[in-house]
Amino acid sequence: MRIPTAPRGALVAAGALVGALVLTGTAWAHATLSPPVAKAKTLQQFTLSVPTEKEGATTSKIELVVPDGFAIDSFEPSPGWTRDVKAQGSGEEAVVQDVTWSGGAVPTDEDAVFRFAASATSDKTYTFTVKQTYSDGSLVEWSGPESSDTPAPTIEAVSSLGGGSSSTLSIIALAVAGVALVLAIVGLVGGKRSLT
Repeated sequence: MRIPTAPRGALVAAGALVGALVLTGTAWAHATLSPPVAKAKTLQQFTLSVPTEKEGATTSKIELVVPDGFAIDSFEPSPGWTRDVKAQGSGEEAVVQDVTWSGGAVPTDEDAVFRFAASATSDKTYTFTVKQTYSDGSLVEWSGPESSDTPAPTIEAVSSLGGGSSSTLSIIALAVAGVALVLAIVGLVGGKRSLT
């Protein structure tokens, strides 16, 4: 009985899939706000997540610069962190412009995570700036374009969540394509069996 071997095309496809998954995982290691798509004019919970990527240092401070039209209502407690909020106005009319969390110590390969309730006042894409300070004093500013190494986090506010955004649809399409590729590889390898 001969043991079946994978055809060269299947091996190349498998290598391409592994490479794509590795690159995709690396590309997603950024400061993010979730959900990335939110219903406008609706109070909901958002999560800011900032990865500690530097070896031998911890994340000790995170500053979030809030764009106009994005209204933070309240914050979830963040044990181990001190929060400083800069707002324009006071009381019920206060508009949060900048939030700084300091005093934490998030090690390499872990994320600093903060939650707050907020709402977007209109249908558009809101772009935030996140400034990350490490224990060694170095600073990473997450404020670049989507294609950069330090992209700014964004939230797309829409009037209805039924349609989804183009970026959300792109992620879904990528996931479906990945599953289809895996199934194709399994079919190629499984279909080349020899009974002699």
